[in-house]
Amino acid sequence: MVGILIYKLDPTNPMKQSIFVKVATIILLSFGSLSLVMGSFLITKANSNTKKLQIITDTSRYQEIRHQKWSDIQQIQHFPSEIPADSQVLQMAYSPGLTPGSSSWQIRLKQSQTNIKKLLTQYQKISQHQYWGGNTNNHINQPNGVPTTFFYTSDSQMETFPSTYQILVLKAEDKSQPGSKWNHGKSSGVAIDVTSSEIIYWAEKW
Repeated sequence: MVGILIYKLDPTNPMKQSIFVKVATIILLSFGSLSLVMGSFLITKANSNTKKLQIITDTSRYQEIRHQKWSDIQQIQHFPSEIPADSQVLQMAYSPGLTPGSSSWQIRLKQSQTNIKKLLTQYQKISQHQYWGGNTNNHINQPNGVPTTFFYTSDSQMETFPSTYQILVLKAEDKSQPGSKWNHGKSSGVAIDVTSSEIIYWAEKW
């Protein structure tokens, strides 16, 4: 199209020259905008692919995560040093997170109801906050609420704890700058369902 316009251009006619320059400018700008949009799309797509969470569910890696991958040992002191022999592992979910220093970890175990009741009594005595069911969004929005976790080890797509689970926060620390409460921080604890004889050990950093 540009070649045809050049061929018909009359160099002695200033008006035609002006029209040609405008048309050529519009064509170049259109191509430039299209290239920019395509480039942005490809960059966005590449970034979204690199930001996908890597979730480890292989329970044979429990020892590796417990003793090597999780850097803050104090935060996960309540996690068993090894999976108890009398426990049934139902689910595990570990993710290093999208940003440096962020991560989450849960392991869901089934034990005898006698053991579960003992653990419930033990952790109730040292917990800082207690909630029934829900998830971190529900908990933090309560009066004096703190962040907890989602039900990552659920058997369904629902990441909210049923009302039969008691979520016991053992420690929650706000690491944010003044004016941006809970923008950064960490929390840890257990979620216990006596009815199903389950305990979930959890820890979060963000």
